[in-house]
Amino acid sequence: MPPKTYIKIAAEQWIPWTKFTELENGSVKIGGPMGKLLDIFAERMNLEYEMIRPPDSHWGIKLSDGSWNGMMGMVYRNEVEFALGPFAVTAQREDAVDFSMAVHSDNQAIIMVRPGLASDMLGFLKPFTVEVWLLMVISMICISGAMVFTVRGEGKIFNSTPRNIISKTCAWVLQTLTQESSEWLPQGDGGRYLVTTWLLASLVFMSSYSGILTAMLTVPRVTIPIDSLADLVSQSDLPWRLESGAMMLTYLQESEDQVRQMAYAGMSGTVPDCWSRRDAVVNGEFAVICDETTMKKAISWDFSTSGECHLYIARERVFSNIMMSLAFKVNSSYINKANEIIQTLRSAGIISKWLGTEVTNTSQCLRPPSSDRRSGIEPLSLDSFLGPVLSMAAGLTLSLLVFCCESLSCCGSRTRQQPSLQ
Repeated sequence: MPPKTYIKIAAEQWIPWTKFTELENGSVKIGGPMGKLLDIFAERMNLEYEMIRPPDSHWGIKLSDGSWNGMMGMVYRNEVEFALGPFAVTAQREDAVDFSMAVHSDNQAIIMVRPGLASDMLGFLKPFTVEVWLLMVISMICISGAMVFTVRGEGKIFNSTPRNIISKTCAWVLQTLTQESSEWLPQGDGGRYLVTTWLLASLVFMSSYSGILTAMLTVPRVTIPIDSLADLVSQSDLPWRLESGAMMLTYLQESEDQVRQMAYAGMSGTVPDCWSRRDAVVNGEFAVICDETTMKKAISWDFSTSGECHLYIARERVFSNIMMSLAFKVNSSYINKANEIIQTLRSAGIISKWLGTEVTNTSQCLRPPSSDRRSGIEPLSLDSFLGPVLSMAAGLTLSLLVFCCESLSCCGSRTRQQPSLQ
């Protein structure tokens, strides 16, 4: 048997793809899907390798002076034969190294703490949009004005103008809107036609409102404040970070899209990867833009350890269908054989099977947050009625202030009317 060829490779721990295990002799064993792939490379190509980690622990981006850092820099400078990764293939990286055929395709997205049910004091206003409420107020003003005009006109014709027509009309419009009975009605036919029109409109409006509000209270919806990159940069409650030395830094920085530029300029810092800072994401300290495979591994860990879902992946992808490959030095003599092995393993579905064993228990947590309530109809808490209660308290306070003002005004008026003693 011919002697093994000694080569150097670059590798960095990236769960779930690459996992390091320290052995008793102080060396490190590479596990995970990429470790298994490396073992097959070593066996089929008769290789003996030395694993070297990048000093800065970065994957590698091109710096302003034209050099490369991280594992990409090690391959670019011919310090190693190839780097495991797998790396996201970009045009800029292809100018520096030769990539193998893709072992996987992935997406870049936003991972954050999972949105949950929250109290909403203005929830009783949510059945309709602002435009609908505004049109309703305008309709009340218009119908009140039309009623006053019609009733006064008919009163002049039939010599029966009622007293306090404005206050009676406004009270009637409000009472019918809230489905209350009213003792006063216009006497003429013109006013009666307006009454019929408003009664029909208010019946449809209030029936729709009560039905939608009942559905919202019975099955409350979860508001998802961040579901895209535009949502992320337009809010200030949750900071976000990027992976250090990853392609997303260069992609966002050099993008001509304003939203992507804002995502780069507004980041609060960097993280080594999503996996290493998963606890901070679960605690809601910040969101991270990274690959979906690592996100799913973090979700799997979270559900396996806690039995609950605390993480959420935004629906809109920041970057889709990224080809993930190994990085070889230019004109490497091993890349053709590596491509043959990768092609065989991919065709047999072995690489997907390796990755599937690393990412489990994700089905429940990949469902939308609105599906988290599984216990059916639940009793409503005070938070559900906090808005109406506060509105009632504000109304009582205002009425008390008006009553006090009226009482003081009445007392002052009586004092002025009393005759002075001679």
